[in-house]
Amino acid sequence: MAERTRGITARDEGTEVPDRATAGEAAAGDAGARGPGARGPGGRGSGAREFGGRESGRRGATLDAYRQVLAVTGAALPVVSFLGRLPVAVIQFGSVLLVSRTSGSIATGGAVACALALGQVTAGPFVGRLADRRGQRPVVLAFAALNALCVAAYTLGAHLGLPTPALLLLGVLAGASVPGIGPLARARVVRLIRKEGGDARLVGTALSLESTMDELSFVLGPALVGLAALAGHPAYAFGVAAVLVAVCGTGFALHPTARAVPPGATSARSAPGGRPPLPREVYVVRVGLVFLGVLLGACGAGITALTEELGASGQAGLVYAAMGVMSAVTGLATAALPDRFGLHARWRVATAAAALLSLPLVWTHSMAALYAVVTVFGAVYAPNLITGFALTERSVPQGRLAEGMTFAASAFVGGQAVTLAVAGRVAETHGAGAAFALGSAAAAVAFVVALLARPLRPGAAAPPGSGRPA
Repeated sequence: MAERTRGITARDEGTEVPDRATAGEAAAGDAGARGPGARGPGGRGSGAREFGGRESGRRGATLDAYRQVLAVTGAALPVVSFLGRLPVAVIQFGSVLLVSRTSGSIATGGAVACALALGQVTAGPFVGRLADRRGQRPVVLAFAALNALCVAAYTLGAHLGLPTPALLLLGVLAGASVPGIGPLARARVVRLIRKEGGDARLVGTALSLESTMDELSFVLGPALVGLAALAGHPAYAFGVAAVLVAVCGTGFALHPTARAVPPGATSARSAPGGRPPLPREVYVVRVGLVFLGVLLGACGAGITALTEELGASGQAGLVYAAMGVMSAVTGLATAALPDRFGLHARWRVATAAAALLSLPLVWTHSMAALYAVVTVFGAVYAPNLITGFALTERSVPQGRLAEGMTFAASAFVGGQAVTLAVAGRVAETHGAGAAFALGSAAAAVAFVVALLARPLRPGAAAPPGSGRPA
């Protein structure tokens, strides 16, 4: 890994400084390209060749970065972590459809889904903190088994038509027992790359891959729920989710990379007198992620309401999947962004795009238009999430990395949770357009938060115990 990253000797806020040997090699190669018979800067066609060469080189560098990440993690870890986080997407999105179908009320479905998400938000940071202290293996093993049982009980309760208070309680338990495989996978991969001497660009590539897997899970999760609804009942998808979290959660816990960092070792070195503090930037990013979650929750409620209005409720999951496909594609492409396009600039552009591209949803009144608008709009999600997690990784001490990642995920899910309950009632009372308008307003607030955020000064000290150079 050190050999792979030898060309980078300093980096701050996405800026890289090549060492002298690398600069010399680049100069020599450039001089060779302008040997006898080569056209100079003013020669015809030189600009096109240089541009094509740069683009080809950038694509090659991006693919090489993904290969380096997979060389560190192995091929099995991304697969098992992807399948292990898929149940979260199923129960988060499917709860609205499942309870709406069994109770006959979108508002009740939104309220129960809200309870489920609030359970996850409340317990998620605790799971991350426990994993930092005790290690990921025992924590994920216990929570994966518990979550499988809770999801099964929740599904059975909804199918039997239990009263709303009972469903709310079962939803809270199903959410609180989520093992948090997505945030823990991010923390594990980042630690592996840092241990191997990987630089900030490689960490960013790993986070792009992780966010892309999140998006793919939110493609397949709603699609699985939609297919189950068309086949007979959304509860079928919940049965698959319970099996997946039990089997793949166990596989993720037992994977050899779970021992990337000994339990509590980093925290002990970095903060003998207690946990290292978090910088202000971490909390600002969490606020932005809350409003991004509000946007997603409002869009989910709006999509559910609009498909029902149009008599195509079974297609809600497929519409959501179309949005996720585009998000996954842009997520993978994010790793190719130039380093001079820093994290805070990316955050501002991504939130501005979310605010603008969500507006057409307010005036969408047909299934064809919904598919088209949602597909374009999906391009903004992964860049927002990737940037939020990258800013979190850069800021938190490594001894609190799992906790920091789960807190960031909980901020996003928390915004989504509150909105599911509110937007469900708004959609029932005022129509799908009102729910979409709520989401657009949240995206505008997220843009204001990103605009007001202040980047860390060049050369500012890294957080204590971060393991990154000051």
